[in-house]
Amino acid sequence: MRKIWGILFLCLTFMLVGCGKEEKPQEAFDTYVKAWNKQKFADMYDQLSENAKKDISKKEFTEKYEKIYSGIEVKDLKVETGEVKEDKKDEGPVPFKVSMDTVGGKITFGHEAKMVKEKDGDKESWKIDWTPDFIFPGMTKDSKVRMQTTQPKRGEIYDRNGKGLATNGKASEIGIIPEKLDETAPQTKEAVAKLLNMSVEEIDQKLAAKWVKPGYLVPIGILPEGATQNTYIDLPGVAAKPVNVRTYPLGEAAAHLTGYIGKVNAEDLKTLQKKGYQADEPVGKAGLEQVLEEQLRGKKGGRVFMEDAQGKETKNLAKTDAVDGENVTLTIDSVVQEKTYNEMKGEAGSSAAINPKSGETIALVSSPAYNPNLIARGTSKAQREAWNNDPKKPMTNRFTQLSVPGSVFKPITGAIGLETKTIDPKEELKIEGLKWTKDSSWGNYYVTRVKDANPIDFDKAMKYSDNIYFAQEALKIGKDKFMAEAKKFGFDEKLPIEYGFPASKIANDGIKNDIQMADTGYGQGQVLMTPLHLALTYAPIVNDGKIPSPYLIKTDKQPKVWKENVISKENQDILKTALTKVINDPDGTGKIAKIDGMTLAGKTGTAELKVSKEAEGKELGWFAAFDLNSPDMVITMMIEDVKGRGGSNIPAEKVKHVFQK
Repeated sequence: MRKIWGILFLCLTFMLVGCGKEEKPQEAFDTYVKAWNKQKFADMYDQLSENAKKDISKKEFTEKYEKIYSGIEVKDLKVETGEVKEDKKDEGPVPFKVSMDTVGGKITFGHEAKMVKEKDGDKESWKIDWTPDFIFPGMTKDSKVRMQTTQPKRGEIYDRNGKGLATNGKASEIGIIPEKLDETAPQTKEAVAKLLNMSVEEIDQKLAAKWVKPGYLVPIGILPEGATQNTYIDLPGVAAKPVNVRTYPLGEAAAHLTGYIGKVNAEDLKTLQKKGYQADEPVGKAGLEQVLEEQLRGKKGGRVFMEDAQGKETKNLAKTDAVDGENVTLTIDSVVQEKTYNEMKGEAGSSAAINPKSGETIALVSSPAYNPNLIARGTSKAQREAWNNDPKKPMTNRFTQLSVPGSVFKPITGAIGLETKTIDPKEELKIEGLKWTKDSSWGNYYVTRVKDANPIDFDKAMKYSDNIYFAQEALKIGKDKFMAEAKKFGFDEKLPIEYGFPASKIANDGIKNDIQMADTGYGQGQVLMTPLHLALTYAPIVNDGKIPSPYLIKTDKQPKVWKENVISKENQDILKTALTKVINDPDGTGKIAKIDGMTLAGKTGTAELKVSKEAEGKELGWFAAFDLNSPDMVITMMIEDVKGRGGSNIPAEKVKHVFQK
């Protein structure tokens, strides 16, 4: 009996399986939609009816979708199955809705999929009777989907007074039509190469590009500033056409500040394609052009439309207008920027100028520099090699680099000592000779100074830039207190400014011993600063003890404070007096910067770059200054390789000239 029941149970099971729920047309189309949303076009093709497959191969089908979707830059594709009418649930058609974002804007449409039941091996299944209008309504097998883009006008960059720093201009582009070159072709190419500062080989490479077809005008290069096209368009095969070009009115003087734009290349596309960029479109490559790319770029316009086999437009699918980029006004003063660069020309170094009360950045200079106008118009291989091989590295942005500050750091040590009451400004220390070592634990290590002043107080130590005085005072302060107080000046913090600057450092990983503590006191050891941060650390001396939040983009908002209560009023006055003597006393280290009719206050610095006291090394010359009676600008400057040719006198004299507007 049990055996009979077992047989009956198995039979019933097979009957239930055999009578299982039959697939509905909508369920089959749901599978197709899943593949469509994932853009798995080969999987979609597998669900097409035999009739549909007769008209299009799998390769043609997948390539058609891929080319159209990539060409019109489809994003956020969403395909949804609708509800089949109650009386059509067993046969369809199945309604569906498609939406997508494209270069021309959003496209949405609804359609119905005709379903057919076909034998698929031993069973029957529903297939999609696909037609080209599944891609877009009204599309036939001969239709072409086209797109046009409109580039927005790039936003311009201006200084505080409305003077252009990065603007849109016009230029002439020289091109060659290969078929129109005659027997004088070698001479023609030589003439064009000379004009555009390039080689004939570079011209030949452009003419041999795969995309070049008969009759094409092949762009060779944009005319340099000041050159005229008239002489060259008379040459056989040579023509000129107007093109848009980015212009940098200050040229080298603001090169590392403005940066430059270039064309999107294959490497750029790895990160920029998802943001809607295409090859050869303009993009900021360095400086503010790169930092402010989102504001300056704007939004390109586009149109997506269909054409018939004869190239006649049959339907507009989407259109969006270009939105021009935003213009940006900076706090930079072109006059100060240009004057500072001209003073530094030929030297390797950096400079920064700020308003110590508002935090406005007045100048940011790196020298030497490249000419961004040459890059905007297309640099030759020879020019790029010249820049890259220049030992002074004009492509390097020095104002964002950290450097050893040397003695321009002493006002910070002084402020910390005064604030912690470790330094008594009137106390005279007895220091004999030009060398000092703490005790035998230092071995052969010693601190040196230039002038044998004994006894010596705070003012004299600042005026003579006495390393031994500041080393001894730093040791009295102690590493824990020193590091804590240094935080008030913004060390180990990124500057809150629109441009990227590294954080200045007192030490890489804490102050390890007394030798490092002593060296830190006079700006050596592991101390590293940018010229902008150095300028900000002088701000509390003339800004009621506060460090303003630095900024580059002009705004109507009230200036912000970055650091409060850095230096007390009493100690501000002590520092002002000491720094005034540095420049205005006849025996001050900064006396070369004295200006009749103006009371400059500041500090000199010579930073040593060497591995030991005995080793030979290079020196950086530093100078920082402000007008005591009208403290609306603090200028810092660093010049490299000053050893044996004037030391800190070199930047001091240059800063003096900048103040002598």
